[in-house]
Amino acid sequence: MTLNLENYFPDYFPIKDPVLIFSLVLFIILLAPVLLKQIKIPSIIGLILAGVAIGPNGFNMLLRDQGIVLFGTVGLLYIMFLAGLEIDMNDFRKNRGKSLVFGSLTFFIPMTLGTLVSLYVLHFNWLSSVLLASMFASHTLLTYPIVSRLGITKNRAINITVGGTIITDTAALLVLAVIAGATAGELNTQFWIRLTISLLIFSAIVWFGFPRFTRWFFKNYETDGVSQYIFVLAMVFLAAFLAEIAGVEPIIGAFLAGLALNRLIPHSSPLMNRIEFVGSALFIPFFLIGVGMLVDLRVLVRGPEALIVAGAMIAVAVTAKWLAAWLSQKIFRFSSTEGLLMFGLSNSQAAATLAAVLVGFRLGLLNENVLNGTILMILVTCIISSFATEKAAVKQAMIESSQTPDVSEIPERILVPIANAQTMERLIDFAVLMKNPKSIEPIYPLALIKDDEQTKENLLESNKLLKKAKNYAAATDTEVAVLTRVDISITNGIVRAIKDLMITEVVIGWNEKVSTKDRIFGGLLDKLLRKTGEMVLVAKFIQPINTIKRIKVLVPPKAEFEPGFVHWVNTVRTIAQQLGAPLVFYGSDFTNKRIATVFKETKASINVKYVLFEDLEEFLILGREVEQDELFIVISARSGSVSYNTMLHNIPKMLSKHFLQNSFVMIYPEQHSIDTANADPMETPAISF
Repeated sequence: MTLNLENYFPDYFPIKDPVLIFSLVLFIILLAPVLLKQIKIPSIIGLILAGVAIGPNGFNMLLRDQGIVLFGTVGLLYIMFLAGLEIDMNDFRKNRGKSLVFGSLTFFIPMTLGTLVSLYVLHFNWLSSVLLASMFASHTLLTYPIVSRLGITKNRAINITVGGTIITDTAALLVLAVIAGATAGELNTQFWIRLTISLLIFSAIVWFGFPRFTRWFFKNYETDGVSQYIFVLAMVFLAAFLAEIAGVEPIIGAFLAGLALNRLIPHSSPLMNRIEFVGSALFIPFFLIGVGMLVDLRVLVRGPEALIVAGAMIAVAVTAKWLAAWLSQKIFRFSSTEGLLMFGLSNSQAAATLAAVLVGFRLGLLNENVLNGTILMILVTCIISSFATEKAAVKQAMIESSQTPDVSEIPERILVPIANAQTMERLIDFAVLMKNPKSIEPIYPLALIKDDEQTKENLLESNKLLKKAKNYAAATDTEVAVLTRVDISITNGIVRAIKDLMITEVVIGWNEKVSTKDRIFGGLLDKLLRKTGEMVLVAKFIQPINTIKRIKVLVPPKAEFEPGFVHWVNTVRTIAQQLGAPLVFYGSDFTNKRIATVFKETKASINVKYVLFEDLEEFLILGREVEQDELFIVISARSGSVSYNTMLHNIPKMLSKHFLQNSFVMIYPEQHSIDTANADPMETPAISF
């Protein structure tokens, strides 16, 4: 008796109405994880099992037609793209040797074990055995969304596993290309030359061409979030297509595109939020359901030969990947939890495995038993991988959470006074970028209204601007708490907000226009610095923040003796980590050593360079080294503080005059040890907040 609904309701099943098909899939995406979560089954398995049930080998409710295949392909490429996008490039470079070791182990162990089992247990010939072994060597980062959801993607074990994945998948797919060429009689010198040249051209286009083209696009279309998202998606598929032309699978192109665009899409940006949301909500679940629709459980009752082949394949795939992860854990001296993470991420078989078995079946190298065994192997390895990754990821998240310093005692609270719609978005972007990812505090956009006869009209206008700021910040998945203050003095309004909310950082915009009144009595920034000791950042951005290539920081002598020294160093470190940009510090030898000590204590994996610079009189000479796509950060000081130098009060004027085409930030570190209320005002430009 068959469960195929087509036998009982031929007029209704399989469903052919596109609206009903899409509705059914959406309800599965919604309900399957929720229902199976009640019995402690990971959501990924729920979607795969749902695919088994509704697919042509189950109840036959849906056909695995072009629509399912298309969305599933997008989901697979999405997984690989996100893996490349979320990887910490500094950790990736630091661990590339370990990635190479793990990639080699997770390739050669399955290749060796798989070839021996194929030859002496399944009795295949050499060519078929090597092809079958290459299927065991490859794996798909099917459970990567689990570690992404739990926020541990920067863990060293995950970084190494992702790096090793691209190595083993590339090697396995090259084996497939070579075997296909050998079967067709094309395995000659010309074949190797063509393959090498095409791979080099493909890598050069994606690695060097994509970032430049993307940076240009972001600069010119920064306000249109939809266009940016479509552009990124188009680049992913272009990279996948170029990989296919070069002779490797599209997943390699998607992963390389993620690495190439890594620095241009900060993890806390609105664009990253859109990419993750659409992938997690739609495309990746479609892929998982599509994988389930391939599974045919009837192979279990088709005789002992099919079961022997399937059992051998599952045993080799699981054992070989476990051995590779276990050996890597011992070699790198990782914890057992990290070793289990590596196994969980690298055990699931799907994309490259399917490609290899379909090619082998078409060429006559693999029989139907291997084809059916592969489908069953995909199901079993995905289930094992999901349980292993879920268990290890939860435990690792708890470990990392307990090791993270408790920031609740001194909550990081960022105030962003706004009044200018043109600078609002970039100030919000900057505040989100500098916010500690571990902080649960919201960002506070503040509208200040001067108490006069136009207060009501100004309140209405400011409310519109605050609503726009809130909606924009919400696109980054960042909580915001909008504020409005009415005061006879703008400065007093900001100071009151700082005291009421225990603000730790204030981000304000830059305006080089200085009125006569400001020159005589001092501008808003002068008054703010005199009345509060919190860290103040004055920012001017002439291009989108995510297009910054490098950060250069000028540090005055004795800055390390200021109370806010560690605070601003950590803020600069956070900005650099979010942008994935290298840092260059210009300071005295002793100051640079103190900065290096802070970085060492926080175990920051950032590309940092230290340059000796002690004379602020040579500021303009230093400024010539700052290129247009670089962010120039100047660490200043309040008058009367330890590191204050008379030259510092001239720097704002020089920035206004000589840095018209540069993005820069002036940071005034927090200062609680001196009386700033009676300090002499500095002559600085007015600001537009």
